[in-house]
Amino acid sequence: MTAMFAKGFADLDREVAVESLPVIGTVPMWLSGALLRTAPAKFDLGRQTVNHWFDGLAMLHRFAFVNGKVSYANRFIRSANYREQRRSGCLSRGEFASDPCRTLFGRVLSRFFDKPTDNCNVSVNALGGSLVALTETTLPVRFDSETLETLGHYQYGKQLDGQISIAHPHHDATRRCQFSYVVEFGRRSRYRLFRVADEDGAETTIAELPVDRPAYMHSFAMTERYLILAEFPLVVSPLRLLLSGEPFIKNYRWQPERGLRFQVVEKDGGRRIATAEAEAAFAFHHVNAYERGGELVLDLVTYPDPGIIDQLYLSRLRAGKPVDAVGSLSRYVVPLGTANCAAQKHQITTTAIELPRVDYGRVAGESYRVVWGTGNRQPGNFLDSLVRIDVETGECAVWAEPGCYPGEPVFVAAPDAGNEAEGVLLSVVLDGRNDRSFLLVLDATRMTEIARAECPHQIPFGFHGNFFPTSNGGSTLRNTHR
Repeated sequence: MTAMFAKGFADLDREVAVESLPVIGTVPMWLSGALLRTAPAKFDLGRQTVNHWFDGLAMLHRFAFVNGKVSYANRFIRSANYREQRRSGCLSRGEFASDPCRTLFGRVLSRFFDKPTDNCNVSVNALGGSLVALTETTLPVRFDSETLETLGHYQYGKQLDGQISIAHPHHDATRRCQFSYVVEFGRRSRYRLFRVADEDGAETTIAELPVDRPAYMHSFAMTERYLILAEFPLVVSPLRLLLSGEPFIKNYRWQPERGLRFQVVEKDGGRRIATAEAEAAFAFHHVNAYERGGELVLDLVTYPDPGIIDQLYLSRLRAGKPVDAVGSLSRYVVPLGTANCAAQKHQITTTAIELPRVDYGRVAGESYRVVWGTGNRQPGNFLDSLVRIDVETGECAVWAEPGCYPGEPVFVAAPDAGNEAEGVLLSVVLDGRNDRSFLLVLDATRMTEIARAECPHQIPFGFHGNFFPTSNGGSTLRNTHR
C-alpha cells in the first residue's frame, strides 16, 4: 500500500475563497493578520509531469485571522511560466530539476537564450515595500496581500546582474533593509551581496566575491555585523551549466574534498574578514547565527551529503518510497582572529529537523535558545511531526498525530511577550486519513494544540511562508520574519 504522505504530492487545481473556516478549539483573539504561503500545487501539466517536488507550479495560500475567526483563499501565481504552461501543456522555462519539452538539440541551444523561471513556489517576503513570492532566480513576483492577485515582477536594478538568487533574504531591523545575494555565472563567476532599503527599495551592492565553481546555496547567515555564506561542496562549472542541456541541479557535482567553506563579510564595509573551513556537509537551511566574543556561532540543519535532493524526486514521493536522508541540528564556531581558520562543529541533538524557524523579530542575528521545525518520528516516513528544540540543552518537545503531516511551523509572537518564544505556531497539516488539510495553531512553548481550522480541500506539501500582522485596520509589510 502506498504511504499516506504520497497524497501531499497530488495536484490542486481548485481556487477558492472561504469567508470562515470551521474551527475546533479557540483561536487567540490577539492573533490578527494573515499567514501567507506559496507552494508547488500542480505537477501534471498536460503534456508533461515535472520531475521534482521543487518544480510544481506555484500557488499562494492565505489564512487571515480576525476576532478568533479564520478565512482562507488560494490562487495560482499568474507568472509568465504559468501562462505559458496553460497554453502549451508543458514547461516553457527550466526549473530546478525539470526542463521544457524540447529535443536534445533544442535543449543545448536553449542555454544561450533561456529565460529564467518566475515560478515562485519557495517563500513569501516583503522586499523594498512590495510583497513578493520568491524562488531561486532573480524574478520575484509581486502580489496583492488581500486578493492574491499577481501584480508583475519585482525588478532588481541592473547593478545586481546575476542569474541565480535565493528565496531567503534576511531582514535587519536596525539598518531597515533586506540583505541577500545573487550568483553571476561567467568566465569570472562571483557572489554579489547586496541590500534593499525598506522604505524606497534602493539597492546597494555590498561586496563581490570571485569564485571558480559556484556552490549551490539555498540560504545564508546573518549576525549583528556580518553576513556569512556557507559554500557547500556541491558545485558547478559555469561552462557545463551553459552547454550540457541538462536540468539546472543535474549540472552540480559533489566534491567533498573541497570541504565546507564559510565566507564572512562585513555588512557595512563589505570587507571579507574571514574564510573558515570544515569537513564536507550539505544544508538547505540556516537556523540562526550570532557573535560571541571573538567568534561567530552558526546553526544549520545539515546532511552528510546532498542525497536528500535525489530523494525528493516526484516519482519516488508519489510512490511512497522512504525518505531516508534526515537533517540534524549542527553548530559551527568560527574564530575571527585570523583571515583563514578552521570552523569547529558539534551536533546539538540527534532529533531530526527541517524547515527551521526561530522567534525572528526578537533573536535574528542574536543569541537564542529555541528553534522549531518539522520532524521525522518514523524512519523513512515524510515529515510527520513538529519539534521544539532548546539549542543549549538539546531538549526536545514534539507534536504529532497519526496519519498527519505538518508543514513549516511559522512563529507569531504574542503581543505581550516578554521573552523569546512566547506565542503560537501556525502549520498547514495534511490529514492523510481524511484527505483534507487543516491549519494547526499550537502553543509555541508547550507544543500543545490550541485550535485547528479545517480547510476545504487537501493542500499539497509546500515550503515557506510568513505571518503579516494587521496594523491600523489593514495589513502591514512590517518585517518580523525571514
